[in-house]
Amino acid sequence: MAYAEKRGESYRLRASCGYTADGRQIQRSKTWKPAPGMSEKKIQKELEKELLRFQEECESCTMSGDIKFSVFAEQWFSEYAAKKLKASSIQRMRKYTERVNQAIGHLRMDKITPRHIQQFLNNLSEPGINQTTGGGLAPKTIKEYRSFISSVFQYAIRMGMVRDNPCRNTVLPEPKGKEIHCYTLEETQLFLEALEAAPVMWRAFFTLAVYSGFRRGELLGLEWQDIQFEDRIINVSRASYYTPADGVYTDTPKTAGSRRCLRLPQVVFDALKQLRISQAETRLSMGDQWHDSGRLFTGWDGKPLHPNAPYNWLSRFCNRNNLPFYGIHQFRHINASLQIASGADIKTVSANLGHSTVSTTLNIYAHAFDEARAKASEGVGELLAKQQKKVRHA
Repeated sequence: MAYAEKRGESYRLRASCGYTADGRQIQRSKTWKPAPGMSEKKIQKELEKELLRFQEECESCTMSGDIKFSVFAEQWFSEYAAKKLKASSIQRMRKYTERVNQAIGHLRMDKITPRHIQQFLNNLSEPGINQTTGGGLAPKTIKEYRSFISSVFQYAIRMGMVRDNPCRNTVLPEPKGKEIHCYTLEETQLFLEALEAAPVMWRAFFTLAVYSGFRRGELLGLEWQDIQFEDRIINVSRASYYTPADGVYTDTPKTAGSRRCLRLPQVVFDALKQLRISQAETRLSMGDQWHDSGRLFTGWDGKPLHPNAPYNWLSRFCNRNNLPFYGIHQFRHINASLQIASGADIKTVSANLGHSTVSTTLNIYAHAFDEARAKASEGVGELLAKQQKKVRHA
């Protein structure tokens, strides 16, 4: 807010013009002198007008926006991301900086336009960008690139360095419908039957994965204190992650909605009881070599299991048993599909899966809900047809 200080016959006007990249407030000032012969009342009126003009001038200035994007992005990582985002998210966004800096890193923040961003996003779709497939990047990945750039600009706006976010008016490529690969009901039954001969820990892990729909990190983050055997309830309050810099570490689940309690069938707790007995025996045999992490799923020494371990074991298990291998996330899809087929409403499915919004669930499982609704409509038709037959034969 602009204000004035009287200095003899003139006034010094002062106002804030945002902040520098290191957080220091930028102050601007100018001198205004009333015309000779003006009354005190007229001076105050003109002074208010002058203050308003000066404030608008300061708000439109971009004095601190002359920093290059690549430089300010590094400050965003240290000042904002390090305090607000998960280590896994920071690691992912770090990977984006190479392409982003090649495109706009050399440009000043206050000179980057929506056109610059749009050209960069369009380029990500071009053939050859994805060195693995030879095509362009997936629409979801392109969206994540824009999200990273947008986050940097939003922070710059909060710091008063720029006024607008050039990402706001850009257009993303249409997402392609991605086919979800997961076991059928029959294949799931075959998988569970084969799992009976698996080691205790893996039998418990994948039984829980099928019946709960928990994410891999949520499964690996479970501790014995989260298991209520008598009530058959499991509480999800943490997750296990991995980055090369931090190794295996514990953090909160993916979203606020991911903190949840689920009541599960007895078969799950039977498997967990066997795991608890097996782990207790291992702990006794290991003696001082055992690290009591409290986790359900651990390495040979009791330390939290590496997130890649379940994937690698499952790949070998499926190969030995002639079962399709679709990765670990497929068990989440199986669980969701079974919930929907059993008649669960979308809010219940969303809450059980720990999605942040119902729309997320609907976007992923729209086809499954459509099929469930179609079967429900067919059921209504069958019931009415049966009733009509009874009336005719009465």
